[in-house]
Amino acid sequence: MGKTTKDLTQPEDEEIVFRSRHPSVPVPDNLTLPEFVLKDAELYLNHVAFVDAITKRSCTHGEVVRDVRRFSKGLRSLGLQTGHVVVVILPNVIEYAIVALGVMAAGGVFSGANPSSHSSEIKKQVDLAEAKLIVTDERTYNKVKELGLPVIIIGEERVQGTIYWNELLQTSEQSNNIDTEIVVKQDDLCALPFSSGTTGLSKGVMLTHRNIVANLCSTLFSVNQDFIGKITILGLIPYFHIYGLTGILCATLRNKGKVVVMGRYDLSSVLKALIEHEVHFAPIVPPILLGLVKHPIDEDLAKLQLRSVMTAAAPLAPEIYEEFRRKFPQIEVQEAYGMTEHSCITLTHGDPNKGHHTAKKRSVGCILPNLEVKFIDPDTGRSLPANTPGEICVRSQCVMKGYYRNESETAQTIDERGWLHTGDIGYIDDEGDVFIVDRLKELIKYKGFQVAPAELEGILLGHPSVKDAAVVGLPDKDAGEIPGANVVMSKDAKESEEDMMKYVADNVAQYKKVRVLHFVDEIPKSPSGKIMRRLIKQNMLENITKSISTQ
Repeated sequence: MGKTTKDLTQPEDEEIVFRSRHPSVPVPDNLTLPEFVLKDAELYLNHVAFVDAITKRSCTHGEVVRDVRRFSKGLRSLGLQTGHVVVVILPNVIEYAIVALGVMAAGGVFSGANPSSHSSEIKKQVDLAEAKLIVTDERTYNKVKELGLPVIIIGEERVQGTIYWNELLQTSEQSNNIDTEIVVKQDDLCALPFSSGTTGLSKGVMLTHRNIVANLCSTLFSVNQDFIGKITILGLIPYFHIYGLTGILCATLRNKGKVVVMGRYDLSSVLKALIEHEVHFAPIVPPILLGLVKHPIDEDLAKLQLRSVMTAAAPLAPEIYEEFRRKFPQIEVQEAYGMTEHSCITLTHGDPNKGHHTAKKRSVGCILPNLEVKFIDPDTGRSLPANTPGEICVRSQCVMKGYYRNESETAQTIDERGWLHTGDIGYIDDEGDVFIVDRLKELIKYKGFQVAPAELEGILLGHPSVKDAAVVGLPDKDAGEIPGANVVMSKDAKESEEDMMKYVADNVAQYKKVRVLHFVDEIPKSPSGKIMRRLIKQNMLENITKSISTQ
């Protein structure tokens, strides 16, 4: 019989702290992140590490090791010093991991940015990070050319006044007088991703080599050794996001697998890539899962080699989960939970083939080895027992060093005892499975009652005419807040906005009813799949104000 929650609980000064059902795993003390993920690559030198899904351009594990070394050496020749930040503004390309790991191996700090960002947003990140160098491509160069920093261009196009990637690698290979004997310590910063900013101003998250190495040790504990060098993964999640950097690039290099690199989401292209490249595992976000469920698919699904998909970065509505399971019964669906401030994955599933407990449906899995988790009352800070929803707090070696040059925000997020307060509401059941309820900051307070947007979104998405939906809290004089919804309807839908509000009302308690509902063309989302609730709320309030003024 497996461990129960009682076995996983240990009082700590009368606190209720939960630990993993699995034994602790060792974390090496003497390896940087590049050294850790590239270890044993000599055994797989000719195995493909990255292949472009469209062009079929590829590079092997041997070439990754070679070019990480060459790029690291080239960066030092350009004057990069330990602790200097390099902002990388690239789409998903086969060189991405080489760039990121090369920066880290040189003692620098990698900071990925979204290439579709406005030039003012990129400037803000460059300034906040105090960057010394930029890596981008010809398409994005116009957004950074006025920033006054050296720019390295990747790709076939040459841009006057920039450093050409291929030439930098070749020059560093031929040069013998560049000091490459740099000492990089595990406690040095290696990455400075910026938080999504959906609930506040964008902040630089300081992650050390040890943070991410420790996270990989915990998340990869269940990998079957027979699969090393044999797994093909879909690389669609943006690599500038922590999920893409740690969960796809670093994890796959560590396991000597192959990443099928895709730059942007298109349903037919994704299906083609899954079939052509015989992808086994697809880390995706809920909007992609929704696309697979909601769109007609003509491809021969019998050709799919896909064994499992993992969703993270945003909540997965129960209705989407059930529809996906009906449509693709042969594909396992795993939900994981993580955050940038914890170096990526925090809660996930084990491997039943290794005797691990099988997490329940709709659970985000169990507590990983080496982690401590507690659930606290948001109002009192008191830790809560099993089966009682509270704010999830986690403590481990994966917790960020803090927000870059932002001590006040750091103090609000990491308390004096090292607990990272996630801002997410969840609970652990009697068998150690964890369930996410909603974001603490996104919960709607209607006349003192808490309403979870994810619950209402799930109900809306269960309607056959609904393609997508988002729910936010709108200020109200009498109730404090009321639930408001944006809904994307299918082309042939006949229902009115009032019909959809009644549909929700028929399926929830009175206090959970949607009080305002607007049809929209699309739901704005971040590249990682998170609903941009602040923007939706702003737009809804503007529309309500306009409507009142014209009456």
